Amino acid sequence: MKNSTVILTTEYFISALGQCCFMDCQLYQFHYINENKTWTEAQQYCREKHTDLVTVTNMKDMKRLISILPKYWRGAWIGLYYQANGNRKWHWSQSEVKFNESEKNWNTNEPNDATGWQNCGIIWKNLKWGDISCNDPQYFLCYEEKYILVKENKTWEDALTYCRDHHHDLVTITDMDDQRWIQEKVKVASTGYVWMGLSYACTLDLWFWVSDEVVSYKNWASGEPMDDCDMSGAMETRGKHQWRKKDDTEKFNFICSIMKRKYLKNVVFGTIHDEKKL
Repeated sequence: MKNSTVILTTEYFISALGQCCFMDCQLYQFHYINENKTWTEAQQYCREKHTDLVTVTNMKDMKRLISILPKYWRGAWIGLYYQANGNRKWHWSQSEVKFNESEKNWNTNEPNDATGWQNCGIIWKNLKWGDISCNDPQYFLCYEEKYILVKENKTWEDALTYCRDHHHDLVTITDMDDQRWIQEKVKVASTGYVWMGLSYACTLDLWFWVSDEVVSYKNWASGEPMDDCDMSGAMETRGKHQWRKKDDTEKFNFICSIMKRKYLKNVVFGTIHDEKKL
């Protein structure tokens, strides 16, 4: 029997322009999977078919999500786990996001580790979290993202290696829509610039995207770029979010692209269908 999936999106588009309204828009989609799995199985499923188990740091988004879930919904795995060995702290499955105690949303008297092995997090219908055994089969929530901001300071080359090892690639920006997505992400960066997958080839005397996309759309700041060796492209995290050339050895946060399959933009709210890989 085929799995049924409720595909939900927190993207909001202005229909006349076909553009995202960033006052309410988030850069990801939620996927509610109504199939019972252990926490580890759910994590594996989400990572194979989407991005990861959902990270819950924005309750406004979660309220939107819950409001359109099926009435029979009771609870679902989220990407929260309590490390069994070593550092006994709560962590998010998405390793780049640190668990913030100020954003916790536990149910009354939770977490209680009642049985001594309740190491995984679930979100209940009241939007509060609970801890239960990771081996209890539950429905679960995945999310799907186009880009991810990595708040680690790395050289351009190290950032490229990280993205390719952990996600897909350093980000490529081919049009204004891409630019808008990325500039929303970089607003919370911890450095003044973020690396993109844009670099200068001295021998060819040209700028290129590491993804092999043609550099057609450009958003350089005034006076940029002056073509110099050992330079790569970075986006301003403040102001107009324009592009600047920076020495490859400087260390900044960076944006990875993580979507290897076609990104679903046009999603019908609450539609149940047989999920097919595009």
